[in-house]
Amino acid sequence: EVELLESGGGSVQAGESLRLSCTASGYTRSAYCMAWFRQAPGMERKGVAFIARGGDRDYADAVRGRFTISQDSAKGTLYLQMNSLKPEDTAIYYCAGVECEDWSRPRATYAYTDWGQGTQVTVSS
Repeated sequence: EVELLESGGGSVQAGESLRLSCTASGYTRSAYCMAWFRQAPGMERKGVAFIARGGDRDYADAVRGRFTISQDSAKGTLYLQMNSLKPEDTAIYYCAGVECEDWSRPRATYAYTDWGQGTQVTVSS
């Protein structure tokens, strides 16, 4: 059974940083595409950072240059380093994964089959 567990959320001031972690178990990380999504109150869930099987990374325009997705395969952990946080970054952040091919670059919420429970990030001005 695939299990994803996020941690590292919290409340910070604008301009500060947070690092989210997602511990994955139950599958072979090298066969999966992983991502971080977020959902603000009353809004749809949207992808913010993506990492493909080969390590290619991509970001939503809203976070490009401020957020960095990375992974430690030995630990089975996915990270999201968030710098220069803004109030509009306030949301529940979710870790997601899907078994994929080398050429796959899934971006849509519906493309991901496995989800964590989410961790709250609140940024105040």
